[in-house]
Amino acid sequence: MVRDTSKLDVNKLDLDGAEKELARLAKLLLRANQKYHAEDAPEISDAEYDAAKHRNQEIERRFPELKRSDSPSEQIGAAPSGGFSKIRHEQRMMSLGNAFTDDDVEEFETRIRKFLGLSNADPLAFTAEPKIDGLSLSLRYENGRLVYAATRGDGAIGENVTDNARTIRDIPVILENAPEILEVRGEVYMSHQDFQELNFRQTEAGDKIFANPRNAAAGSLRQLDASITKSRPLRFFAYAWGAMSEPLADTQHASIQRLAILGFQTNPLTKTLSSRESLLEHYRSIETQRSSLGYDIDGVVYKVDNLEYQQRLGFRSTTPRWAIAHKFPAEKAWTRLEGIDIQVGRTGALSPVARLAPVTVGGVVVSNATLHNEDYIQGRDNSGEEIRDGKDIRVGDWVEVYRAGDVIPKISNVDLSKRPENSVPYQFPTQCPECQSDAIKEEGDAVRRCTGGIICPAQAVEKLRHFVSRAAFDIEGLGAKQVELFYSDVDLPIREPADIFDLSSRDQKNLNKLKNRDGWGNRSAENLFRAIEERRTIPLNRLIFALGIRHVGESAANLLARHYGTWVALEEAVVSAETSDAAMDELLSIDGVGSVMAQSLVAAFSQEQERASIDRLVSKLTIEAVEQPDTSESPVAGKTVVFTGTLEKMTRAEAKARAESLGAKVSGSVSKKTDILVAGPGAGSKAKKAAELGIETLDEDGWLALIGDN
Repeated sequence: MVRDTSKLDVNKLDLDGAEKELARLAKLLLRANQKYHAEDAPEISDAEYDAAKHRNQEIERRFPELKRSDSPSEQIGAAPSGGFSKIRHEQRMMSLGNAFTDDDVEEFETRIRKFLGLSNADPLAFTAEPKIDGLSLSLRYENGRLVYAATRGDGAIGENVTDNARTIRDIPVILENAPEILEVRGEVYMSHQDFQELNFRQTEAGDKIFANPRNAAAGSLRQLDASITKSRPLRFFAYAWGAMSEPLADTQHASIQRLAILGFQTNPLTKTLSSRESLLEHYRSIETQRSSLGYDIDGVVYKVDNLEYQQRLGFRSTTPRWAIAHKFPAEKAWTRLEGIDIQVGRTGALSPVARLAPVTVGGVVVSNATLHNEDYIQGRDNSGEEIRDGKDIRVGDWVEVYRAGDVIPKISNVDLSKRPENSVPYQFPTQCPECQSDAIKEEGDAVRRCTGGIICPAQAVEKLRHFVSRAAFDIEGLGAKQVELFYSDVDLPIREPADIFDLSSRDQKNLNKLKNRDGWGNRSAENLFRAIEERRTIPLNRLIFALGIRHVGESAANLLARHYGTWVALEEAVVSAETSDAAMDELLSIDGVGSVMAQSLVAAFSQEQERASIDRLVSKLTIEAVEQPDTSESPVAGKTVVFTGTLEKMTRAEAKARAESLGAKVSGSVSKKTDILVAGPGAGSKAKKAAELGIETLDEDGWLALIGDN
């Protein structure tokens, strides 16, 4: 019986279900970033945004090979707008991971204890504070004076809003007894009462009405005229810090108290708690007070209190391991299903999307919702058996839509009492709506896929969009919209990646054709050609990812690039893996590469048409080998290391990170190419195999002595 994977826990998703979820989440979050951070006009709530990002990260952790080029886990906010000068943050402004259930909080604590090597009996304190729904701001003080204020922007670079920040009454301009350098971070917000009064004044003056306090706060802070900001009732809560010349204290809670002493407003509901039960109790207490606080919050943030532990835990790509935001529940609304659209993805998957009569859910207008797959719509699988959560959804039905934080809007219920008498079951297409090729659903697969391959324009365009995406070739002036236009162009067609580099190699006539079109001029055309030429030289990991090979995401591309080093070595290894067990074993030995990904790589290089397309592309490029870190003094640089058994002085995650920082390759299995096996108590078959192969075996103390960490 085929189950609806979109309703499953992340740990129960199969590859196809995970890939589909990631595609939906990427589309949702990319638009949300732009609307929220750059335009101050969010279409979804912070709760849905943060929760969707959390689910995306959970799926990527389980299926690293599926990580997309436009992965939300690699993005913080959106690029700054052009209205302000830019400031690069000395320390990146991170976002937070999220929890939605009590079990998520338990998993968070368990992960912390496992990473730190703490037992359940060891003390572990957390701070818990309301999560303010406002605009993140960083304030840098030098010698007690405010020198600049910057928005989060994309996490690395923000907008210089110093003049505006100086007008906010909660932000002190001068500090006494502060560290020489102190970067204070917090949230700019607007109270409910001030928001209502502002909108009343806006109405009286015939000016723009703000949708909610967060929009009003963001729009007010980002005024080019500081006098306008000064007239707006903005407030500021401090809750974190960035660069500092000296620590504020040795715990999170004491550091927040120090900020209050320095003159910053800190949230009075912040507490230090020593058990998961007390965290959840405080969460529920804050939730009951939510409507009476006088300002918007969308959850409670838990942080490890011990700053030494925070340092050990460190960061993922965009989030700290030592903090998480526990979000409040979702909201629901009823509306009519007006139609069902079928979208065709890069892998040929046919994805149904509900087209809804617009309805407001949780303060946001929703007009589309996911329908997962045809089994979910029909309520039965191929054998006719009823599936869990199947809805028998029909066009014209009244449906309940909810905006849970873990994914894009979903349909949770159907009101059969309002179903039209002439209603008929929805017939899922068996042909691709883009190319009319057969769309088949293989046994065990919940997804129907187009068989058209490269002749399917939807797949071809999606592959090209992937190729030019930010984590791939990232060609300035050639984004998703331009790719679609060039694909259908008669004079300057781009049908496959190699065509992009033919474009800038063509004669002056083609340059003239481009610059004389609507939306293009001489400068923009020349800039595009120049940008393409600049990308003829590309790092190996970007090329691997850009190829869009199924199951090979950005993380996997990095793994492959680090392991093989050059395109020639990678190509030779993957081609050999089709017929050579040794080559396949080496591919599978890479920590993070599984059999599904390995087979997908082999298939890409063995299929005649796809291989020919890759060869045409590579012939036009200069591919940079992986730049190795300076490990000239490292005793393990270039060596392959395997860890097995129980490590007692550091966790496995810490040991792996340390080995890679020294230039070693960490493998998950022992082979002839293994140089060192680090075996702790409980080592089993790996230790036995290493002994049989004559591989150097060290205990944990021996390993630490070797790398100089004893």
